[in-house]
Amino acid sequence: MFNQLLLKKDLFAAIIAVVIFSTSCFGQTDAEKSKLTEVWEPVPGVVTPGINNSAPSDAIVLFDGKDISKWESSEGNPAEWKVEDNCVTVVKKKGNIQTKQGFGDCQLHIEWRSPIEVIGESQGRGNSGIFLMGRYEVQVLDSYDNKTYSNGQAGSIYKQHIPLVNATKKPGEWQMYDIIFKAPAFNEDGSVKTKAYATVIHNGILVQNHVEIEGTTVWIGKPYYEKHNDKEPIVLQDHGNPVSYRNIWIREL
Repeated sequence: MFNQLLLKKDLFAAIIAVVIFSTSCFGQTDAEKSKLTEVWEPVPGVVTPGINNSAPSDAIVLFDGKDISKWESSEGNPAEWKVEDNCVTVVKKKGNIQTKQGFGDCQLHIEWRSPIEVIGESQGRGNSGIFLMGRYEVQVLDSYDNKTYSNGQAGSIYKQHIPLVNATKKPGEWQMYDIIFKAPAFNEDGSVKTKAYATVIHNGILVQNHVEIEGTTVWIGKPYYEKHNDKEPIVLQDHGNPVSYRNIWIREL
């Protein structure tokens, strides 16, 4: 009997609460009802957008067409790629270049151009690559009328994810990548806590939609994860082809 009284008491309280809530809403204007779900804090910071794909106000400019000082060789020496005509071009056998600063979660804008003179085919034509954290590659390749394996063409997460479409322009034309990258996280014992993810927009067209990266990019075999720092350099690859880059900027997220 005592328990039944408690249940009746709780039920009565719930009914009263519903009545009070209904009464408080009754007669309110739409504007007053809207305020019940409005959130005013925190206020997003103001960022001034760039013009014609230039860097927004909160971005770090990694290459402006002239200054290559934010880059170095993989051995820590000055970068030896050719800076000319507002771009930097791969010099064969000079090796990869990488940012002096490390990055994790980021939005990366980078423009690239394969040589106007078509030499080679498949992976031997206009080949380079953008390695996020020095490990996770977004492929750069002249994929205009150039047959190769699908998970190795321009816009692919190399050997892992085929691009949704081939958005490659003709050789010699400037192309754009906008990459949203979520870095992986690791447990203390080196195991993977969360994997990396990437979204890639190629010339304004979505080609990778928040895909899960399966591990470090490898040419032969299966990708795998090894624990690394929260922030690592961005690497541009010397694959032996004179691919050019310009207008490189990044926003840390």
